[in-house]
This record gives sequence, C-alpha cells and structure tokens, in this order.
Amino acid sequence: MAAYTAVHVALSLVGILTGLVVLAGLLSRRWLPAWNATFLVTTALTSLTGYGFPFHQLLPSHIIGALSLVVLALAAFALYGRKLAGGWKRTYIFSAVLALYFNVFVLVVQAFLKVPALHALAPTQAEPPFAVAQIAVLLIFMVAVVVACWRASGWTAYGDA
Repeated sequence: MAAYTAVHVALSLVGILTGLVVLAGLLSRRWLPAWNATFLVTTALTSLTGYGFPFHQLLPSHIIGALSLVVLALAAFALYGRKLAGGWKRTYIFSAVLALYFNVFVLVVQAFLKVPALHALAPTQAEPPFAVAQIAVLLIFMVAVVVACWRASGWTAYGDA
C-alpha cells in the first residue's frame, strides 16, 4: 500500500504542477498542448487511483474524485472533441481550472492532516485557519477562471504553437 500511495501522491503533485503551468498559459494566452495533455491525464489518474484505497463508506474524497472525473471528461471533450471551437474554449478553461481547484482543495485538506504545524492550527478541520485557507484557495481560483475566460476572447488556442 505504501508504493500505491506514493504513486497516487506523485500523480497528484504532477497534476497540480502541470495544472498550474496550464493555468499560467491560459492567463497569458499561451497554448501549451503537451502541458494540457499531461495535466488532464495525471489529474484523471489521480482521481481514479483515489478509489484504490480501502474504504467502508462513501467519503468526501470519493465525491470530489467523481466530480473531478466529470469535469475532466468535459475538458477533454471540449479540447479534443470540439477543438475549443466557439464556447468550447471557455468550457475547457472552466472545467480544467475546476479540476485543478479540486486537486488543490484536496492538497490543502491533506496538508492540514499531515503537516504538524498546520494540523496543530486545525486538528479537526473545523477551525478558522482551515476555513480561511480553503476560502483563499477558492477565491484565487474563481478570479483565475474569470480572468482566463475574459482573456480567451480574441485568441486562438487549438493548434497554435
């Protein structure tokens, strides 16, 4: 199980890092095809491998994983099926950023569970420091998706170098 956990965590971190690169590209109107593909694949694998851990009841992590897979499917369809034509560009941006947000949301949860200094601040994750961290992450991603969608006007992405 330790090796499986290591693979799951590695996939998650690669998904987050590549997602941040994709987001930076979207914010700067730069299309990064290989980064987009890597982000979509590693983030989907993160969600899928999350179901391989033993569990006895449906957990919030399972719901986040399912939601992530749905928005990743939508992102992949917008990108590869619809080639970002028309409104599909904004659909891709919104769904890709939402999938990245879900991954970062779980990262914050895990950080408060596993990092001693953070755990001391919010041992049950019902304390204000945890709420402030999650609200800050949510606000950052909300602003990022609005700006990325706004900046998407007037640029072509699919097939650009």
